[in-house]
Formats: sequence, C-alpha cells, structure tokens
Amino acid sequence: MNPTSLEHIRRKVEAGEPLRDTELDTLRSAARDTPGPTLRLAVAHALVNAGAERDALHLLESLRRDFPQDVQVRLGLARALLGLERPGDAEAVLREALVLNPGDPEALKVLAVLALRRGEHGRARAYVAEVLEKDPFDSEAQLVQAELESADVPPPPAPRVQALRSEFSATLLAALHRAGVACRRQGKDLLVKLASGEVGRVDVASLYAAYRDGAEELSAYVAGLVAQLGGLSVLDGEARSLETRVRPVLRPAGFSAQAVGALHRPGPAGLEVFYVLEDPEFVHYLPEASLAPAGLSVEAVDARAWRNLEAQPAPVRPVVLDEGQVVLAETLSGLWAVAGGDGYDAARVLTAEQQRRLVLHTGTGPLRIHLGRREFALVCRESDAPSCESLSRLGTAPDGIAGLFRLSGEGLERL
Repeated sequence: MNPTSLEHIRRKVEAGEPLRDTELDTLRSAARDTPGPTLRLAVAHALVNAGAERDALHLLESLRRDFPQDVQVRLGLARALLGLERPGDAEAVLREALVLNPGDPEALKVLAVLALRRGEHGRARAYVAEVLEKDPFDSEAQLVQAELESADVPPPPAPRVQALRSEFSATLLAALHRAGVACRRQGKDLLVKLASGEVGRVDVASLYAAYRDGAEELSAYVAGLVAQLGGLSVLDGEARSLETRVRPVLRPAGFSAQAVGALHRPGPAGLEVFYVLEDPEFVHYLPEASLAPAGLSVEAVDARAWRNLEAQPAPVRPVVLDEGQVVLAETLSGLWAVAGGDGYDAARVLTAEQQRRLVLHTGTGPLRIHLGRREFALVCRESDAPSCESLSRLGTAPDGIAGLFRLSGEGLERL
C-alpha cells in the first residue's frame, strides 16, 4: 500500500470529509494489518463522518475493551454517542477520559458545549476557563467563551422569604381559629374537626414541605389550606367514597402514639399498616371510629386499601446518590427508586404488580430496601455489595422509616 495514499485518507478523515468506498476499504485493510488502535479509530471516525454512527459505535466499544487506557478511543466513543443523540452517555464517557488524562482539552471543550446546551452556564465557563488557562489561543474554546458571553442570561429571581416551620405552624393555627375551624396540635400532627363531625389528622410536616417547595407567600398559602381543611369530610357521606379513596401506608413501630384513634394493624418486619384517604394535599389518616357509620369492617377496609394500591403501581427509575441526595440517572447504576411520589411507595413494594415491575429492572433474587424517604423507596440487588453499602450510609428523613430491609419471596424482613 502506498503510504502517501494512506496519509491522504487519514487527513480526509481528520477534516471530517466522507471517504469513497474504495478509500474506506483501503483504510479498513490497513487497520487489519496494523497493531494498535490508531487506524481502527480512524475507521470509526470515517464511519461517523459518513453518518454511520451505529456501526462506528460497535467498533469503538470493541476498541474500549481492547485499549481501556486510550483517551482518544474515549473521545471517539463520545463523538459517536453524540451523533446518536445520547448526550448523557457521551458525558459519562468524557468523564472517563478526564480520569485517564486530567485536564484533557478536547474532553473539556465537549463537556462545555453540553453544559451550555443544558443552560448550565457556570459549569460551561469553568470548563472553558480550564482549557484557556493552558492554551489561551485555543480557537474552539474561544468560540464557546464568546457564545457564553453573548448569551442572554436573565438575572435570577429574587429569593422568596420563607417562613420557618414554627412560624408556619403558628400562622396556620391562628388562621384556622379565626375561621371557626376546631383544631389543636398533637405532637407533630394537627387534629381538625371535619365537616362530617369526625376528627381528622393532618401531617403538618407535609403541609410545610409543600409550602416550602411552592411559590406562594405564607398568607396566601395558609388561606388556601384553611379553605380546604374547613371543608374536609372523612366519608363525604358515602361508604363508597371511603372504599375508593383508602390506601395503606407503612409506619414505624409505635407510630400509633402519634396517630391516636387512627385505624391500623401490625405489618411486616415490625412495622405498622395505617390507612389514609387519597388526597393530593394532606396525609389524612382514617379514624377507626369512622368504620361503624359506614358499615365497614377492618378486614374490608384493609382488603380494599391494598386492592386500590395494587391498581396503582409506580414507575421504577434508575438513580444515583450524589452527596447524600438521590438524583435520577441516565444509565443503569445498580440503584432504583420506586417513585410514585405520593407517600405510598413503602407499602407499594409489597404489592404483586410492583414486585413484578421491579423484577423487570433488577432481575430475580432478594432485594435490599431503604424506606427512609416518604416520597420514594430505594431498591438494589442484595448481591450488589457496593450499592448495598451506599444504601446503608444514606440517612433517614424525619418522616421516613429507619433501617434497611430485605425483600424476598418470603416477604419483607428487617435487617
């Protein structure tokens, strides 16, 4: 083979020009006869130039296995992934390249562009600054910097002054009393006399969390709560309404002292099963005294609650732990969240349909379960030691269930 011809072909590839079929065949032949990744990598780039990213991806994955320490292979793989519109996977590969070669300018520039596309201007500036610190005349980095400087970035909104939880609770109680709604504090909860004459229990922590995460000012938010609490009814006059709205929730042992009068029974692994009425705003525990007027038994409510939850499985999402925070992952991580976000996920992992969905993601075998957050349940395979260790280090929220659990064919067990 004429070395001059091969060099001409390589220059075309580096310039991003598509090769003729004969040129690509020549390059493939040379790659087969030459050790090392260089010519095979050139073939992959030629395929990307021709719009054949999927074919290039197979070749690049093979190169990564054969040459795990080669940074240029990682950069080529990231290019193919971006061509396939998989920016999350491309970013992960670029971070691998930075581990192999810290400060690699090509990886940093692509990461800067990805951050710019997501609107993460601060992160993009940091990547560009690192490149320009080493080479102030890098033209590609200068272009990204110019785009950042010309971007129309509106000033951040003025932060909303949020009330502390004690101020929130005092304001809510005062507003309820002014509205003539009979209520009183009991521990962390609020007892409210409902329109039906029954007494309902409201989780103040959940109300405060919704206020803190929203955009309303304290006075407007509390006014809305008072209007809703003043009109709440356990049964809405019909047993059918209770049967439709009731759901089971898991609570730690001894929770009955905080929810006096609420219907409950012993649950698995030393936990207790309570019953709540589905409501988008409130944790509304079902009073035991409400069953007789509705003509319902404890067994009937329990069966209906689990049947209702069985019909509402939650999505199973891959997640990662980032400095103690649970965030969604773009690729499989070994950790999953049962993420209904409605407070029922701890009980939901006991339903047959939810367990079937878990198997689709995790495979068969015992699972390790973390119930320390009410807004989701975290799951990993028991055989995955690093993920189990991560769950063991994750803390428990004040309204969560402490400790780790094992879910198997024999049910839920506390570890």
